[in-house]
Amino acid sequence: MSAARIAPRRVADEPAFVLHSYDWSETSLIVEAFTRAHGRVALVAKGAKRPSSGFRPVLLPLQPVRLGYTPARDESADIHTLKSADWAGGHVMPSGEALLSGLYLNELLLRLLARGDPHPVLFDAYAAVVRVLADHQAAALEPVLRSFELVLLREVGLLPSLDVQTLTLAPLRGAQPYVLVPEGGLREAAPSDRVALPGTQWHALQQALDAPEGGFAAVLRACAPVSAELKPLLRTLLQYHCGPALLRTRQLMKDLQSL
Repeated sequence: MSAARIAPRRVADEPAFVLHSYDWSETSLIVEAFTRAHGRVALVAKGAKRPSSGFRPVLLPLQPVRLGYTPARDESADIHTLKSADWAGGHVMPSGEALLSGLYLNELLLRLLARGDPHPVLFDAYAAVVRVLADHQAAALEPVLRSFELVLLREVGLLPSLDVQTLTLAPLRGAQPYVLVPEGGLREAAPSDRVALPGTQWHALQQALDAPEGGFAAVLRACAPVSAELKPLLRTLLQYHCGPALLRTRQLMKDLQSL
């Protein structure tokens, strides 16, 4: 006699953010959500497109929500059934450049996170960034984006150690400039490299990432004075791992800047 199939356990009141949604049928949506305990999950929101649906005003990007869903019965399936969605409150929707920046982060998560792989540290960093975006703190925008990019790369295993040269494992020298490149990791800067950071600053970034206390705030403090230099280095690395197609949000930002 075969053993009875155990019904999947429902997930309730799970902290989450909506990354993206798309049509599933005339009345329903597939929602890609980033949850704290279960990572990135795909959920079918039945009836969400109906005017009377309670999901409509809640399933918005860059808003903290709490979700309830029933996991798929088939373990090989990765689309679950959304049962409840409640706004967790806390801030309003970002706008303007802050909104585009938030959508950029969502696109990175969709491209780099596997479904069902929890990253609570990354989730907490994302929540902190969203709060800054909602407050429209223009001066903090670049540092928080660079900080999140560093934490994301670290969490998904794509960031080399920043206190040694990647290929030789030689320690960094304090004043010597180094660059971070997609295929070679951290190496000494060549005369042709337009942007580089001295060894002391790479060390500071690594120490912030390793800090047992302080979390994202420690990384933000380390990134703040070098965010301009980090921007081209990290974005080149991220684009490399996201594939040859240019990120849609980056292309949109370029198009808007050219107007």
